[in-house]
Amino acid sequence: MGFFSRLFGTEERGTLNDPRVPVSDENIIQFLGLESESSTGEPVTIEKALAVPSVWAAVNFLADTMATLPLHLFRRTDSGNEQITRDPTGLAPTLQEAINDEWSSYKWRRYSYDRHFTGGRQYTYIERNAMGRIINLWPLEPSNMTVRRRDGVVRYHYKDGARPEIIYQPGDIVDLAFMLHPDGINHYSPIMNHKETMALAIAATKYGSRYFNRGGVPPFAIYGPMKSPGAVTRAADDLTRAIEQAARQNKIALSMPAGHELKEIGANPDKAQLVELKRFLVEEIARIYGLPPVFLQDLTHGTFSNTEQQDLHLVKHRIIDLVQQAEQELNLKLFTRRRRNFYVKFNVDALLRGDFKTRMEGYARGIQSAVMSPNEARALEERPPMEGGDELLIQGATVPLGSQPTEPAPSPNPPANDDEPMDDDEEDARSVVQLMEGIRKGLANG
Repeated sequence: MGFFSRLFGTEERGTLNDPRVPVSDENIIQFLGLESESSTGEPVTIEKALAVPSVWAAVNFLADTMATLPLHLFRRTDSGNEQITRDPTGLAPTLQEAINDEWSSYKWRRYSYDRHFTGGRQYTYIERNAMGRIINLWPLEPSNMTVRRRDGVVRYHYKDGARPEIIYQPGDIVDLAFMLHPDGINHYSPIMNHKETMALAIAATKYGSRYFNRGGVPPFAIYGPMKSPGAVTRAADDLTRAIEQAARQNKIALSMPAGHELKEIGANPDKAQLVELKRFLVEEIARIYGLPPVFLQDLTHGTFSNTEQQDLHLVKHRIIDLVQQAEQELNLKLFTRRRRNFYVKFNVDALLRGDFKTRMEGYARGIQSAVMSPNEARALEERPPMEGGDELLIQGATVPLGSQPTEPAPSPNPPANDDEPMDDDEEDARSVVQLMEGIRKGLANG
C-alpha cells in the first residue's frame, strides 16, 4: 500500500487529522520504496540489479566480449607451436563451433559469463567416453552446485530438483570464479558483495520511475478547512485523479478550492540531485567490474584522447585477466598437468575486427618484419592463400649489422665525360682555356 493510501485510506491510522499518524521520515522512506533489510532499504537480487541500466550494460559488455573471442587449439612441436584446424579428436570444433548437440560455443560462453558476472561463478561438466576422449561439454546451473573439501580433496555436489545428487571430480568440472574466499572453496558475487551500491542504484531507478509516473509531481500535503477524516480522504482522492488526468492531457496547471493549498513534503529529482546520483552510480558500477566508464556509455568526462586510452586499458588490464584465467583453467581440466603438448588460447587480436585500418597496418608490419607470411595474414581475414605467399619477407634495408653492401670509393679525379652537361662555372672555365690556347697558337705562328 502506498504512502497516501496509508495516510488517507481506510486503515485505522489512515488520516492526517488523527494525531497518532505522524508525517515522519519513515513514511517518506516507505513511499520511496526503500523498506528492506539492507541499510539503504532496498532488497537486492540479481534480477533487480540487472534492471539497473549500468549493471545490465557491464554484464552484457563483458559477457559478449568473452563469448565472441575466437578460441583456438594448439599443439607444441619440436619446430614450434602449431594451430590445429583439423582435429581428429574433435576437440577443436567442440570448442570453436558446438560444445554438444544443443549448445553452440558462443551460447555456452555467453551463458557461463552471464553467471560469472552476476552470481560470481560458472561451472561446465566435461563429458568423456570410455577412452577418456572429450566428446561434449555441458554448462551447469551454479545455484544447484555445492563445492566441498573433504580429506583435502575438492568435490562438486550437483543437485538438480528431484534428481539424485551427482558428485563430480575436480578434473571433470571447468570452474571459473569471479573471486574466491580465503578458503578457496566459496566465492564472492560482484552484485551481492556490493549490495549497498546495488540497492542505492535500484532505489534511484525506482524512485525516478515512481516520480514521473505521477506526472512529475513530488509527494505533498493538503492544507484546508477539512473537518472530518472522510473529507480528507475525498480531497486526497479527488486531487490524485486530477493530477493523473492533467498528466494524460498535458495540462500544466491545477485549480484548488478556495482556502486550500498544497505543500511539498518530498524531494523532487532536481533537489535530490537524482541525475548526479545516477551518474555517480555508473562510475561506481564501472569500478566494481573493472571497466572504464566509456564502456558503460558514460562520456561525461570523455575526450578523443582519453577514450582511446580507456580502450587500451580495457584490453591490457581487464580482458587479459579474464582470458588468462579461462585459458589456464581450460588447459588444466581439458589436458591435465601431464598432457601439456596441447593447449588452448584466445585470440585477443579479434578485438580489432571492427577497426580495418589498424588491422591492416598491423598485418603490414608483421609481414615486413618477417613475423608472419602474407598467407598467414590472409588466413586471419578468411581469404584463400596465394601462390608464393608462404615465404617470410623482410625489408631490404633491415640486415644484420656489418653485412651492409659496400660500394667502391669515388675517384678523386674522375675522367671527364664530354657527353655530360656542364654547369655555368665549368663552361666559363673551358671557354677561358680555349681562348688562351688560341692566343698561344697565334703568337707561335706570328
